[in-house]
Amino acid sequence: MSDKKSAKRRELAPSLGVIGTARWFWRQLTSMRTALFLLLMLAVAALPGSIWPQRRIDAARVADYLDRHPDLGPWLDKFGFFDVYASPWFSAIYLLLVVSLLGCILPRMRQQWKSARAQVPVAPKRLSRLEAYATTEVEATQEEALDAARNVLGKRRFRLREGEGWLSGEVGLGREIGNLVFHVGLVCIIVSVALGHLFGWRGDVIVTEGESFASTAGRYDTLDPGPWVDSSSLPAWSLKLNKLKAEFEDGVPPGSSQYGQPRGFDADVTTEDEQGTKKQSNVSPNHPTGQDGSSIYLLGNGYAPKITVRDKDGKVMYQQATPFLPQDNVYKSTGAVKVAGASPEQLGFFGFFIPSLDFDEKQGPYSTFPGLNDPALVLGLYEGDLFPQGRPQSVYTLDTKAMKQVRAANGEPLRLLVRPGQTVDLPGDRGSITFEKGIPRWGGLSVRRDPGKIPALVSAMVGLGGLIASLVLRRRRVFVRVKTDPEGGRTLVEVGGMVKNHDPRLESAIEQYADDIAGSLRRTGTKP
Repeated sequence: MSDKKSAKRRELAPSLGVIGTARWFWRQLTSMRTALFLLLMLAVAALPGSIWPQRRIDAARVADYLDRHPDLGPWLDKFGFFDVYASPWFSAIYLLLVVSLLGCILPRMRQQWKSARAQVPVAPKRLSRLEAYATTEVEATQEEALDAARNVLGKRRFRLREGEGWLSGEVGLGREIGNLVFHVGLVCIIVSVALGHLFGWRGDVIVTEGESFASTAGRYDTLDPGPWVDSSSLPAWSLKLNKLKAEFEDGVPPGSSQYGQPRGFDADVTTEDEQGTKKQSNVSPNHPTGQDGSSIYLLGNGYAPKITVRDKDGKVMYQQATPFLPQDNVYKSTGAVKVAGASPEQLGFFGFFIPSLDFDEKQGPYSTFPGLNDPALVLGLYEGDLFPQGRPQSVYTLDTKAMKQVRAANGEPLRLLVRPGQTVDLPGDRGSITFEKGIPRWGGLSVRRDPGKIPALVSAMVGLGGLIASLVLRRRRVFVRVKTDPEGGRTLVEVGGMVKNHDPRLESAIEQYADDIAGSLRRTGTKP
């Protein structure tokens, strides 16, 4: 019997149809619950970007991860885990969140517009039934009492409406407006970030002291252009790193926690635009300089010892300042020298640059101070294919999978210790390596252009103002009724109030309004 009733109920139930289904889906998408859920999903979807290396930030690390995880890596790459923020699924959540927020905000804006233009409601007949209620008796006429109430509420910026023996006031519409402004600001932040991603770009480059750099796509070490950015149309300007200054704490005893700690980094640079106009600037980690709409940041620094590698006949195969990457606060740095022109096999040196050399039986060579007290290179030598399968590599590392380590005459791995001005011969007629005198520094410069940065900042400030307004303001409706006793000549003033949301101070506010009305007249008594 129950099955028949269920079947009959299904037959009688109306069908939504295509339009009804679309309307139902739209209402679900534009609900505030869905918007919060999408915001949570966006936060969760961003987590893989902090777990796995990203191709746009460090392609070499991605290639290394794929090589070390031949089973898992290709699947992660297939689903975009190495390029999370440009993946289709992240973009889908992003766009759905924007649509959901707009679907929530626009109807509320229309409703708020109608509410702001609507009249304040008529005062109820029985104010004692409201959430807060207070009365007071005054020696005044009905008109005088209403005038006093009008002045008290008017000073507090109430919208007023009055009739025969009553007065209505409303305040706090800014609370709802502030809430809407906050959500509009949130949408503008999301849109600004999207615009910055689409039209912005970032390029990182290592520049050694005394060298110049031209802002073209091919000169950046890594370049991350937005999807709608033409890399060939980057602003044409150049930069020269005149001097990079680093200060370290040396006024305390060695071995103390502050000994060798950095005290400041700054770089003196000269930029030149396409018209030949030059500008001197000082760049430090928290103070970038601007050029043609781009911001230039100093993100890192280190040493770039000048190294020369010659073949057995004395012909120069490699000669340049080679950057080494600091590994700790005392600047024990790793780096690689890749001699692609060597024959019959390519040569690769990998090891450490140590600014203040010392040895320990357990940890080997280490640095005692970040300054150049006793600089030295400690290198190992490999030979073979420097770039197997043409995969991208970091300038600081050496891929030795297609190489073999060169050994000394005693069969131990070759270890080279080279100091400034010293030349060391390589075994097996492989030539020599020279550590040139004079050790320049390198600066890691990051050039960024983000057209959405200023709109996002303005949106955040406006949204914060709206949030503060929505938290501080209270939407109240206050009603006043005035009754005159024809026999006693006294006038009873009733004040009642109600709020849209919870307001713990409403009762005290209503009592204060009643006292203020009586205070502007001659008070004769107050009843609770």
